[in-house]
Amino acid sequence: MLPAAYMNQNQNMMRQFSSPTAWNGRSGEAVIPLPNPGEGGPVYPGNTDGGEAVIPLPNPGEGGPVYPGPDGGGVVEPVIPLPNPGEGGPVYPGPGGGNQTWPCHGGGCGGIIVLPGVIGGVWPGAAKVRFLNAGYGYPAFRVFVGNRRFVNVLNYASATTYGQVNAGYQTVTVTGTDGYVYIQKTMPFQSNGITTIAIINTAGGLDLMQITDSCCPPTNGYSSFRIGNLAYNSGPLDVIMSDGRVVWADLRFKEVPAFKRIMPGTYQFFYADTNLTPMPSGLDIETMDSAWLGVYPPHETFGSLYLDVTSNAIYSVYLLQSGRNRNNIQNLILMDR
Repeated sequence: MLPAAYMNQNQNMMRQFSSPTAWNGRSGEAVIPLPNPGEGGPVYPGNTDGGEAVIPLPNPGEGGPVYPGPDGGGVVEPVIPLPNPGEGGPVYPGPGGGNQTWPCHGGGCGGIIVLPGVIGGVWPGAAKVRFLNAGYGYPAFRVFVGNRRFVNVLNYASATTYGQVNAGYQTVTVTGTDGYVYIQKTMPFQSNGITTIAIINTAGGLDLMQITDSCCPPTNGYSSFRIGNLAYNSGPLDVIMSDGRVVWADLRFKEVPAFKRIMPGTYQFFYADTNLTPMPSGLDIETMDSAWLGVYPPHETFGSLYLDVTSNAIYSVYLLQSGRNRNNIQNLILMDR
């Protein structure tokens, strides 16, 4: 049998290595050891003076503060890391952050008609993009491209002006104004490209839809015109005129057709479900006889669009959801030059 003195010494050593502390060989003072991967607990180094311990990084997707704090110096106030894609949580910079933003244009963010204005040029190696909020039933969004805050408040049925971003793959993050992350998605941005990114409803929540805005410049007094369907609650619908012309047929959710040339003038379009034959895809939209204005077609319609078309403009009209019933839709009109 072992001597009692040896047993006591061995028990003391076992307590030393099974306790939550270990020995600092230089000073003789007990320190807190590193936890197992993913476990909590403070780790070395401490603050810049080497004193207090700090909390380690969590496993990917787990919460907790990270190093460094918002000021980027030593260990200051912790910030919350980005969650896994699609999960909730605040992102940098928070509500008070100060990167360049592009506010909504045309008298605020809540109107039905938004006029983003002149498209302009693109710097070399960059792309132009604007964001459109078609996410029915959600509060206002905040949008980041990479680490740059692109828009601070984007209400429903509104769009930003165009802003420039670096070409290549960029991570787009859509949050609430409280920092809650709704969606995070990596998207391509083509050099010298011009696109609209729409925030849309899906069966599982929200998604981002990238729409090309490249268009032949209007000439000879014509303008360019298209209608896209971003209304999640709509069925396939036809875009018709009261004089019987079907401009687009079976326009489905997430479908944005190519531009058509349109003559300046006053037009009235209706949305309906018909079996009429559409006009040839390459045919221009000519002016409508004013006698047809105010005349409804002999079909059940879900909505209408009254539009005064000027020359040398680019019109993108998007159908958005206006209620929870099927085919409750409204227009969002974007005009560029």
